Amino acid sequence: MADKKLSDIKLSVLDLVPIRTGKSIHDSFQHSLELARHVEQLGYTRYWLAEHHNMPGIASSATVVLIGYIAGGTSTLRVGSGGIMLPNHAPLVVAEQFGTLESLYPGRIDLGLGRAPGTDQVTAYALRRDLQGNVEDFPNNVAELKQYLSADNSTAKVRAIPGEGLDIPIWILGSSTFGAQLAGMMGLPYAFASHFAPAALHAALQVYRESFRPSEQLQEPYAMACVNVVAADTDAEAEHLATSLYQSFLNVIQGKALPMQPPVESMKGRWSLQEEYAVKQMLRYSFVGSKKSVQEELQAFVDETQVDELMISTGIFDPAKRLHSYTLLSEISELAGAKV
Repeated sequence: MADKKLSDIKLSVLDLVPIRTGKSIHDSFQHSLELARHVEQLGYTRYWLAEHHNMPGIASSATVVLIGYIAGGTSTLRVGSGGIMLPNHAPLVVAEQFGTLESLYPGRIDLGLGRAPGTDQVTAYALRRDLQGNVEDFPNNVAELKQYLSADNSTAKVRAIPGEGLDIPIWILGSSTFGAQLAGMMGLPYAFASHFAPAALHAALQVYRESFRPSEQLQEPYAMACVNVVAADTDAEAEHLATSLYQSFLNVIQGKALPMQPPVESMKGRWSLQEEYAVKQMLRYSFVGSKKSVQEELQAFVDETQVDELMISTGIFDPAKRLHSYTLLSEISELAGAKV
């Protein structure tokens, strides 16, 4: 496998639509659209939104609605889900929703699918009214969804209209080898959630590539990894900005439901040694620093993984500094050379 340079790697955005302390959810949506327009101008490939529920710091629960909002406010950027948590939805409804999006914004919609609920068990019950099922449900539901979107479903008793026969790329998302094997066997692109669950990254990529079977959608394996990047003009400033990201993950570990917090001078006294270790393990693939520092670390990551695309999550409190981080990253990667 030939070595890849950052200029060979397409860059994309994962937006969790953070709700900032002291700011409204309306502000969150406006800042997301501003970011989408910004990265579109910089040449980023896609802009994904993630389905989360019952989280006071994340405003992307109505993921499909937000995909329409972002796609409607941009013109060339691919917009999609990172992902739709399929256990929460009937496959037919997902097919209809994404068929509608693809009909409104032809050639610009991605459908990323995950098998986790994207929330806690109590909220999952509120979403589904039923937690019956087993590990086989996800592959079966993906297959059902693919069938609704296929052109040869036109003679079936149940049809997705709109949706049927449309070219909507399906991605499998995951943080373990389960989704990797499924994506490989189905011949679908695979996205790994290394921005918060890094442990199985290398094993999952290996399983995906080894199990890959060509399909109508994809002839060769295509892997994307999601990582955290906090870039600033200096290493010191980036480390300061990253304390918002650290606090968000610390809140998860401590079971605190809080909006996104502004950066602090130091994390000392805010976490124990055990909590610091746990946060930094979850954030293993987080690249924090100046352009030079981030470039070196990201290139090392690409060398290790040989991924085809990087999806970037940037947990920065100040919207203007978040925009600047994505600008610096585009300069690092020489995006003009990575466009297709």
